[in-house]
Amino acid sequence: MLIKRDAYLRKLISRKENTAVKVITGIRRSGKSFLLFKLYKDYLVSEGVPYENIVMIDLDSEKFEKYRDKTLLREYVESKIINDDMYYLFIDEIQLCNGFESLLNGLNRNPNIDIYITGSNSKFLSTDIITEFRGRGDEIRVYPLSFSEYHEATNMDFAESWKEYFTYGGLPFILTIKTDQDKSTYLKQLLTLTYMKDIIERNNLRDENVMEKLLQILASSIGSLNNPKKISDSFNSRGIKTSDITIKKYIDFLLDSFMIHKSERYDVKGKKYIMTPLKFYFSDIGLRNALLNFRQQEENHIMENIIYNELLYRGYNIDVGVVELRNHVNGKLNYKQIEVDFVCNMGSNRYYIQSAYHIPNQEKMFQEERPLIAIHDSFKKIIIVKDDIKTWRNDHGTIIMGLKEFLLNSNSLEK
Repeated sequence: MLIKRDAYLRKLISRKENTAVKVITGIRRSGKSFLLFKLYKDYLVSEGVPYENIVMIDLDSEKFEKYRDKTLLREYVESKIINDDMYYLFIDEIQLCNGFESLLNGLNRNPNIDIYITGSNSKFLSTDIITEFRGRGDEIRVYPLSFSEYHEATNMDFAESWKEYFTYGGLPFILTIKTDQDKSTYLKQLLTLTYMKDIIERNNLRDENVMEKLLQILASSIGSLNNPKKISDSFNSRGIKTSDITIKKYIDFLLDSFMIHKSERYDVKGKKYIMTPLKFYFSDIGLRNALLNFRQQEENHIMENIIYNELLYRGYNIDVGVVELRNHVNGKLNYKQIEVDFVCNMGSNRYYIQSAYHIPNQEKMFQEERPLIAIHDSFKKIIIVKDDIKTWRNDHGTIIMGLKEFLLNSNSLEK
């Protein structure tokens, strides 16, 4: 099945031959290799680039395993550059090559090599590596299929696509699997044999049980505030001895692998960050569900995670908004903090967004709208509901938008 990933393809095309190392990152099995080795390669060929001028190396495969040695990898690449024409170098899972930073920095000095690499670990984009690239690294983050990509590929109606997507997620290979049982088996095996194994081996973890239980806790509390101390206390109450330092380290490993994302709390009025607690969301909701053996299918929490992922896909930076309310009770001034699910920023644009599965009455509307009304600025305030409704604006200026409109219309927030 050919799944078009046009948004990412356009990003690669716009960066073609820009002298930077194009760094394609994202969770394993999200489609990075397909984007580069199939879609972008086909584009280059269609533009007249000869096949022999596209050098493709998959360090995750047995065929290229020996080239994880940077000296052998350099010799191989140099053997392919036989004239002054432009060559396009694709290297998959570059983090498997020790010392790749200096290798790429050297190759990138060659004016007729345009370099593209993929990686499944954010550590290889650390400050040291960015320094090594001397500002010549250009990251493109690839996520599992967005709902609109998934919906277009399946040819189902919205309701059916939604049921499949919020159960099994958007890892591209899911679309090739026919039965529910095979889909759940695939995701469970992927968790054990790919993601967990990779994290454990890469970080030399001794206690697999803590990592597994941590993932389950995060999976069962998406959209809830969490911090390492709270989680370690939960572990210790169950007789599993660990510390908040260990939990923080393990969370960092999960963030590095792109399995989860964090959303920090932002004081909207004070214009400052509140560093803890945080909210965590899963890169792929199917993996989250597999962690819980497809129990705890609370559609409202899953919907919030999917909205978060869609906003990431569109390129927004996302925080949890904190708004302080003041009121007088019995002559005393009280303070109360309430939250906005998502404060979304991109350049000078900002949106405040609430995820509300269902608003059956005015009381629920007041509850969802209350933090938005308390924000006194001119940026759009939006409530996204599961119902398929026509977008409308109420008397307070709050926009009420259906989930279908939000997910399938890439310009829905700008309307």
